[in-house]
Amino acid sequence: MAVPELDPREIEQLLADHPEWSLARDGKAITRIFQFKDFSAAWGFMTRVALLAEAQDHHPEWFNVYAKVEVTLTTHDAEPSGGLSQRDVRLARAIDGLA
Repeated sequence: MAVPELDPREIEQLLADHPEWSLARDGKAITRIFQFKDFSAAWGFMTRVALLAEAQDHHPEWFNVYAKVEVTLTTHDAEPSGGLSQRDVRLARAIDGLA
């Protein structure tokens, strides 16, 4: 089911509310790097995010190396052309709550 893309004002508000995140992919995604003390802490964080993502039915793209986790959020079925949506806003807020 398609959802509306955020407009430029909403994207600006998203970044103001979540300053640790930055735009990626020509403004179609946001990304944040999380650094942990070790692999176990990073993996635990990823597990908690996975549970949130599953509950929200909106899943991040991510990359993990040892104690670093890079998370990217985008909504592939956002209309008209895929990009950021309220799904990304909600998940970024939830992820920030875990960090």
